[in-house]
Amino acid sequence: MEEEGRRLTGRGSDANTQIRFFIGKGGVGKTTLAAATAIAVARTGDRVLLISLDRAHSLTEVLALEGAAAAAGTGVVAVAQGFDALELDTLTLLEDRLVALSALIPSGTDHEHGSALSLPDPQELTGLPGAEELLGLAEVARLAHGGDWDAVLVDCPPTGELLRLLTVPDMVHDYLERIWPRHLRATVPGAQRWQAMAALLVDRLSDFTLPVRAMLTDRQNTCARMVLTADAVGVAEARHTAAAMSVLGVRVDGLIVNKILPQHDPVPSDGVDRPALRWYAERADRERAQLDSLAASLGGLPVRTADENAVEPVGFDSLAALADALYPAGVDPLTAADDDSTGARVELESGSGVESVYALRLRMPLVDPSTLTLGRVEDDLVVGAAGVRRRVRLASVLRRCTTVGAQFEDGDLVVRFRPDPQVWPL
Repeated sequence: MEEEGRRLTGRGSDANTQIRFFIGKGGVGKTTLAAATAIAVARTGDRVLLISLDRAHSLTEVLALEGAAAAAGTGVVAVAQGFDALELDTLTLLEDRLVALSALIPSGTDHEHGSALSLPDPQELTGLPGAEELLGLAEVARLAHGGDWDAVLVDCPPTGELLRLLTVPDMVHDYLERIWPRHLRATVPGAQRWQAMAALLVDRLSDFTLPVRAMLTDRQNTCARMVLTADAVGVAEARHTAAAMSVLGVRVDGLIVNKILPQHDPVPSDGVDRPALRWYAERADRERAQLDSLAASLGGLPVRTADENAVEPVGFDSLAALADALYPAGVDPLTAADDDSTGARVELESGSGVESVYALRLRMPLVDPSTLTLGRVEDDLVVGAAGVRRRVRLASVLRRCTTVGAQFEDGDLVVRFRPDPQVWPL
């Protein structure tokens, strides 16, 4: 089989760690296919870590690791040569970080109400909206950049929870900067001790989002790989998810369509009608139609298929057989489709001075233009589609312009601007 696309970076000690998020709705087989891919990666000689962010935590059962000993203090389990696994407990991470933050809070009563500034006990936490998600992604970034693995594969929660997860880093950073900007935190006049400490904690939380945001939008090393089934609902959700990833700036490197009926000629030679074989043929025809629809609507993304098996693939040997079918000899499991995105581009289309027309181009080939929403908030463009929004910081030249229109051109969202005469330098 000829390889599709290309591997994003070369192997070697100087290569960046490759990150793949396995995404899709619940029950499509993300954990199983992520585990099979991890085995395929390990067979190439790369060191791979498979992380589960799914609260269901079925990774142990899929790999049949019940009772396996984890490395002390890390929770990492050695599955095979070059293949490690980790079920990430984000609530425990949150408790550990809160203990560390509590140590920074000084005791005393200089708070204006006379009581010491304090944080809740870690044991009181049953989940802090956004905090667990941010910590989980931050831990993925930390492990990926630690140099211990060549590839990190992430078994993600179901689509709805995933989209919320991916929007948390930008949301936290943007809200913090709008509510209490960094330059104001640094210049609190006559700050009391608790005020200075609060500013420090907010700074740390803001800084905490930076490596996560950088990881998610690193199109050279980070990709999402969609897993779905070949039914109308699964294909519709895949289109919706692909559009959301495009808005969020996360690169999609391909799709795996799971639980496909194996190719088989179900027509009996004796001409007798057999309902079971007729059902088989009808379902196979529907699956082929859905695959054709998928290929036509998702911009040429590579599509792999995994057959439905009579026996659920559980345990290393079964997953290794699935890995062989998904990634035959000579096929690199980390290969990604070519990426034609170049990020946001600003062009001077015509005119000069206050008569200029500038165009901001955002590559979004997977977005349905009819679902797109646009808005502007001060120096940001707010782009929305598929139930998610993203704030795009405008280039300095565009901040002194007014928005005059937008349209789609060959997969690009093109927003046009004219200089505002009141602020444009003469």
